Amino acid sequence: MRRRCARVPVTARTAPAGPAGGGRSLGRVQELHDAPLAPLTTLRLGGPAARLVTATTDDEVISVVCEADDTGTPLLIVGGGSNLVIGDKGFDGTALVVATRGFTLDGTRLELAAGEVWTDAVARTVEAGLAGIECLAGIPGSAGATPIQNVGAYGQEVSSTITEVVAYDRTARETVTLANEDCAFSYRHSRFKADPERYVVLRVRFALEDAGGLSGPLRYAETARTLGVEPGDRVPLGMAREAVLKLRAGKGMVLDPEDHDTWSAGSFFTNPILTADAFEAFRARVREHLGPDAEPPAYPAGEGRTKTSAAWLIDKAGFTKGYGTGPARISTKHTLALTNRGGATTEDLLALAREVVAGVHRTFGITLVNEPVTVGVHL
Repeated sequence: MRRRCARVPVTARTAPAGPAGGGRSLGRVQELHDAPLAPLTTLRLGGPAARLVTATTDDEVISVVCEADDTGTPLLIVGGGSNLVIGDKGFDGTALVVATRGFTLDGTRLELAAGEVWTDAVARTVEAGLAGIECLAGIPGSAGATPIQNVGAYGQEVSSTITEVVAYDRTARETVTLANEDCAFSYRHSRFKADPERYVVLRVRFALEDAGGLSGPLRYAETARTLGVEPGDRVPLGMAREAVLKLRAGKGMVLDPEDHDTWSAGSFFTNPILTADAFEAFRARVREHLGPDAEPPAYPAGEGRTKTSAAWLIDKAGFTKGYGTGPARISTKHTLALTNRGGATTEDLLALAREVVAGVHRTFGITLVNEPVTVGVHL
């Protein structure tokens, strides 16, 4: 069913005052003012939102979006907060927390509401004996964010199992259903990321695989090695998920409030994808810097392109695990994660990110690109 703009009836009533100040309810929609955003992000950084609204149904989400569009109010969509770097001044507009819930499994067909916790959804599909997203276990955030980034890890990407994305189109002012081929998926990219002001993801639909309780073919060498099998082999689904969780935890990529290595946005930089000429120039820089026999990591990326490792670049440029002396430092477990050691500001984090970008470019001639979305700031 296509939904057009329709406002949720406003029932004004005073909400209890709290750290975010006073508020009210819009129907069942909770509204707060001068509300802290840092607690809603895995980095625990960023200033307040002028207005913070939490929506628990698709209609509520659409209503808040329509209101912002009608009044020309800046709008920030917040899911699990695992991919946000919010400026210290905060957000002068409406921050909309998408807290919708819905997990529907029909055979091998799965539909998730945008606000579903991704790690929980993965666990439930493994329990149901369905393969396709088991190697994406432990990734923090919400289901609605997965098609935007084309989330991937350990040899799987959501683009290989997503069949449709239901979204509110702010230009057409109606809900639309986009088939996989219309989502323009590529490495950590999609139609939704290319045009972030247009679409608000409401639901994501997947086609999973019933392989008799086995995982999909393991395509990532580290996962296969951990499980003692060959790349391309299948293993019991639970074993695959546990292996991935163990690998992620060892890199500080599974959320733990007591572990500052997990106070991050995950991988802060994407792996560079280079043309043939650019890769050869890069190899020359590597040999110049590391010796005539040095070879950088190289993985086929289609159309004559080669992907190399951002983590390797950062490390070889001199930014090793634990680098930094201030409250924002490189993780002690993984060079791709920039972390808040407690008491950091967003500017502390960005200063470290800029130092890393400049150092990698100076050494290898490659400019790293940040993966998380920046709000009110630029790298």
